Amino acid sequence: MIGTAMIRRFNAIAGQLPYDLVALPARLFPAAVFWQSGRTKVEGLFSISPSTYFLFREEYALPLIPPDLAARLAATAEHLFPVLLVLGLMTRLSALALLGMTAVIQIFVYPSAWVTHGLWAACLLILIAQGPGRIALDRLLGLDADHRSSRGS
Repeated sequence: MIGTAMIRRFNAIAGQLPYDLVALPARLFPAAVFWQSGRTKVEGLFSISPSTYFLFREEYALPLIPPDLAARLAATAEHLFPVLLVLGLMTRLSALALLGMTAVIQIFVYPSAWVTHGLWAACLLILIAQGPGRIALDRLLGLDADHRSSRGS
């Protein structure tokens, strides 16, 4: 049986894990998900596909935003913000934008996919709260004023 001393020892060791080892995958994996989704919305380099317009008109049907505009905004966001996350540039803003997209998808498009969306949201919330880590252009350029991201390294 695991005793409290063992648990405390494990927690002390795990608490020394450098944040950079958490931040990098928290940036890369949501970026990959959104990038792949964005690539399904376009043909060639960046021409919105007819099927994307169809999906936004017929299946997604977001309130308040015309479907053609929503299709263009989603395709643009799913290409721009993942690249920024990978680079660690404007990380907190990019994570916030993708968290907003996640909320829209969860609420209006696929409400039963809350487990998947929750995982994306958890990664994005970590980045918003703690920043990009040291392996990021934000840090190199001095754009990440909150240096908590260097904690434990």
